[in-house]
Amino acid sequence: MEFADVARKLLLVAPADFVRERTARQRAVRKDDRDLASRIGGLRKPAPAAWVVDLLAHEGALDEAIDLGPAIRRAQADADPDEIRRLRRQRAEVVAALAQAGADLASDAGYPVTSAVLDQVRATIEAAMADPHAGAAARSGLLVRPLESAGFDAVDLDGALADPDAVPDAWSGTGAEPIPITSARRSRTASRASRPEPEPEAEPEEEQDPEPEPEPRVDPAAERRAAREAEAAARTESRDADAALDAAEQELETAEERRAELERQLADARAEIERAERARDEAADASDRARDLLRAAQRHRREVGR
Repeated sequence: MEFADVARKLLLVAPADFVRERTARQRAVRKDDRDLASRIGGLRKPAPAAWVVDLLAHEGALDEAIDLGPAIRRAQADADPDEIRRLRRQRAEVVAALAQAGADLASDAGYPVTSAVLDQVRATIEAAMADPHAGAAARSGLLVRPLESAGFDAVDLDGALADPDAVPDAWSGTGAEPIPITSARRSRTASRASRPEPEPEAEPEEEQDPEPEPEPRVDPAAERRAAREAEAAARTESRDADAALDAAEQELETAEERRAELERQLADARAEIERAERARDEAADASDRARDLLRAAQRHRREVGR
């Protein structure tokens, strides 16, 4: 059983029920696959907007919108104003229709979403159309937070997916090799060295500054490996933090349920006390009436006996 498959099913569960369903699924697989159970336990609860987008992805409803993205980017690159206007109108219609479809799916699931959540759904769909990596993320059904497009910058996908390794097309970046910092520094040094500089005045040899030592050569492949390892470590740390957050949320939910149960018990106890007090008052009234009847009967007997 693949973790991504389990995650996709769990992410279709409404956020309000997510922790309970995740715990049940984790317990169900713990005996047979402890590693999978551990990953399920660390699965982050989706934000409401991400849940709605995952519902749309499950229905295959995002394909038309995401496939429209490359046409919009081509029109922008060609600077074709008429085509850009036409495609933007089409984009607005598609995004509005998808947001309404998402709202309907959420209502059918018993959890209607707010207008603020739908704004985030629309922003996520627009980001998926603007950036092919974001499109792959939205279409994967593994989204745990909404996305946002900022101009021509790549969409930030850090922490957006429940299982980034399951969606290689969503890895951010263009695929170009990164330029090592030290290489850039050498380039700037070379540029400065190419500019003519005035001849320095002659000074005694013993007072001249020593020649700077050349910078050590840097292996670009090693730097890329180090960068990937750092990214993997950061991703692991992010997952651990998300797991800790979910565990804290689960503990809070359990504590709130216990508090609600105690409050119900306290309310029942108060109602029982009130019933007992009423019964006591009624019994006291009945006792008083009985004593009055007894005294009246005793007086009557004495009067008859005279």
